[in-house]
Amino acid sequence: MGRTKMQSTKYEILQCATKLFLEKGYTDTYVTTIANTLEISTGNLTFHYPTKEHILAELVRTLFEFQWETEEKEGDLLQAYLFELVLIAAVCEENPKIKDLILAVYTHPMSLAIIREYDTKRAKLTFGAYC
Repeated sequence: MGRTKMQSTKYEILQCATKLFLEKGYTDTYVTTIANTLEISTGNLTFHYPTKEHILAELVRTLFEFQWETEEKEGDLLQAYLFELVLIAAVCEENPKIKDLILAVYTHPMSLAIIREYDTKRAKLTFGAYC
């Protein structure tokens, strides 16, 4: 079954915002910039995502769902967890725009709540065997 028009628009907004977050950093990306890039009105964008923080939270949720599916298939959750931490540290060291995005992810309440939710599940699965 294909995407509805609403799902397609939300996906396009998320995809465009992610690209801009990586190119400009989270701080220097504005809702109006995302809307202008997509050639939609700011009102249309805020209908789907009321704020830039909502877009960020949806991006985090999407990434964690993908990561969750991948880790379940791979099996070694501890190795995946450690790789993630090393990767975040390395990328933040090399790219100030991505560092800005990661700082936003870990400081905005909505995205932080999503991280805590997934990290709690993952910690139980990963470290339960070691405790």
